Amino acid sequence: MLAQPAVRATPRITTLVSRRAFHATRARFSSPYHYPEGPRSNLPFNTQTRFFFVRYWAYMATGFFAPFGIAAWQTYKPKA
Repeated sequence: MLAQPAVRATPRITTLVSRRAFHATRARFSSPYHYPEGPRSNLPFNTQTRFFFVRYWAYMATGFFAPFGIAAWQTYKPKA
């Protein structure tokens, strides 16, 4: 009972997939809407610099420990 609708739907699915018209042309780089692709091309910083990881971990440590430092500062500051 369920086999007949499945058999009838199969040709319809293949025609939809073949009709989607995927573009095989390469992107025009003169257009402002296409950017170069590849690893690390979408990052807003350069990971290949010499001291990147030192700066990265300093930034991460500052972001992690700042709330604790602020809490200690607020706890120990003189009451006015």
